[in-house]
Amino acid sequence: MKVSYQFGRIRRLVEWKPKRRPNTMNRNAVHMLRSVRRTIGDSFIITTEDGKVIVIDGGSRKETGYFIAYLKAATGQKTPHIDAWFLSHPHDDHCNVFLDVVEHYGDLLSFDRVYADFAEEPSFYEGSDNWAVGVLTDYYRLLPRFADKAVKLKEGDVFNVGAARFTALYTFNPNWKEGNAASTVMRMDLGGKSVMFTGDANVLPGNYVVEKYGESGLLQCDICKMAHHGQDGVDKSFYEAVAPAVCLWPTPSWVWNNRGGKLKTPEVRGWIESLGVKENHVAKDGSCVILL
Repeated sequence: MKVSYQFGRIRRLVEWKPKRRPNTMNRNAVHMLRSVRRTIGDSFIITTEDGKVIVIDGGSRKETGYFIAYLKAATGQKTPHIDAWFLSHPHDDHCNVFLDVVEHYGDLLSFDRVYADFAEEPSFYEGSDNWAVGVLTDYYRLLPRFADKAVKLKEGDVFNVGAARFTALYTFNPNWKEGNAASTVMRMDLGGKSVMFTGDANVLPGNYVVEKYGESGLLQCDICKMAHHGQDGVDKSFYEAVAPAVCLWPTPSWVWNNRGGKLKTPEVRGWIESLGVKENHVAKDGSCVILL
């Protein structure tokens, strides 16, 4: 089931208020947030039947106000509390809302745990990925403020956050010095449905996961979050293994329409069509809620 919500103009951070309130507290739901600045990024909020709130990534710093307002609406809480916050990989369009909250807006929300598996030094990416260097520099600068809440997520970890069960299929590999190749790939089971979260995983982790888990039954999921915004991410074989009925595209219009003609989006859209996926939710069309 999909319900779309459009949000009004923003005047300042604490005044971003939705016209309609997508409150799913105590219901199993996945919210995919649109980009209010038409930039690229991932931002997912999950609520569970037993009152837990989970965030995956959050988007770029430009999206902080929208994220906080939406979180208030989704939880019905004046000062929202997040039970688990997952950071897929060290790129600004995934991590910077979290970093912005830690540095500037900690009084507007709280969180219990933050899960990530990052390189231990920003210098790991020097010469190969300047975005990752910048994000990790800020992450470790701010780490003392949340060190007691930081959890190292490792491949093979299986744990519950309330009614939601997470299985980490892949985390950071020190052999690959590129931020997208560090993207956590994990499965969530909630409300009798399964969701595959992929971050910006490219063909390296994608092929690794298919080779290692392809016969395990862990890859097949009802819903798949498209890797790297639906362009230049995992290969077709990954989506074939997941065989989703629903795809979530954290994709702005310029990526969806391949503005400039250099993106892989048309090819990936063709893959998904060939797999018979009938339900696609695209962030360019607005934030949406999937009730599980």
